[in-house]
Amino acid sequence: MRITDVKAYGFWAGMRNVCLVKVETDQGVYGWGESGLSGREKAVIGAVEHFREFLLGRDPKQIGALWQEMYRGQYFEGGRVLAAAIAAIDIALHDLVAKSLNVPVYQLLGGKQRNHIPLFATSAKPMGPELIEDVLRLKDEGWNVIRTTHGLNGVTDKPTILEPCENLVLIAKWLTKAKEALGDEVILGMDYHHRLSVPETVSFINRMPRGTLDFIEEPIRDESPAAYQALRQMCDVPFAIGEEFTSKWDFAPYIEKNITNFGRIDICNAGGFTESMKIAAMCESHYIDMMPHNPLSPICTAASIHYCAAIGNMAWLELNPYDGDMTDFDRYFVDRPLVNNNAFDVIEKPGLGVDVNEELIKDLDFKFWEAPRLIKKDGSYTNW
Repeated sequence: MRITDVKAYGFWAGMRNVCLVKVETDQGVYGWGESGLSGREKAVIGAVEHFREFLLGRDPKQIGALWQEMYRGQYFEGGRVLAAAIAAIDIALHDLVAKSLNVPVYQLLGGKQRNHIPLFATSAKPMGPELIEDVLRLKDEGWNVIRTTHGLNGVTDKPTILEPCENLVLIAKWLTKAKEALGDEVILGMDYHHRLSVPETVSFINRMPRGTLDFIEEPIRDESPAAYQALRQMCDVPFAIGEEFTSKWDFAPYIEKNITNFGRIDICNAGGFTESMKIAAMCESHYIDMMPHNPLSPICTAASIHYCAAIGNMAWLELNPYDGDMTDFDRYFVDRPLVNNNAFDVIEKPGLGVDVNEELIKDLDFKFWEAPRLIKKDGSYTNW
């Protein structure tokens, strides 16, 4: 079996662009993968086109060797663009090899360790009474792990004012009320989307009673492990970090220095199954459970399900979408994973268990999209 084509598709699907990769072979077996570099999909498509040139004619079963060549085959190794392109191809290779063997992908990863994948739900409602109503609705639906967002997500057509020091007072107030309403039996987390500095994060956490938050996700930017280590020493709330990391080397200081408590890995950015399994093993050595990022299409969800099935150190998988409409996906994807009793059942079909209607997507338009821009009152840019 030899690779005969590697195709990349970037198209708008209702709420976002989707970037898919298809790997085809001379035996008619194919696989699908996905890139998670949202907002810069064209860069990933260009990288896939470069990789295609030396992947043609290669044995798709040699997944590890092909991963090493894609990662190390240029002078400038790694980086988010290349890692996202490698991830999409690596997931597609696992899909097609598992199909050729008539087994689910998780069998290539050592077999499944669980039958169901536990999920967490997210409320993206603004901070205020609406948030309390929404988290109570989720509790009534049986969710026992609930995450909130920042509540101020901005818009794409004009800048939104965000003053972090003022805003954190409001968020602390309403998260305290949310925990009081939910009670201690519900795990409550919050995604701050790296909008704070180190002292702002400490101020934020100190404004809430101890035990309000069971985890805080990415309160500051991730470029400086030293900054996070300083923050770790001043805060006792568990950290969930890693959705922007793309390799074992990115994760290493956060694991080795015991900075993070949950590994927020994104399989569609962190080099696919090949690299993500290694990262899970590194985390397991420090008793860190994985809490995968899952914001994309059903390909990402299916890949995340197989990944979560095969690892021992698993906390919860993110349920999407929480801030948009995925009904368009039903036209483009076959056998989209569906929630059953607030969990995903492990997929037992060959490969990923999800297919793509290629005839529908091949002529779809790509839509250039920028993330919302947040600015301070003085006009300076701050993090979205």
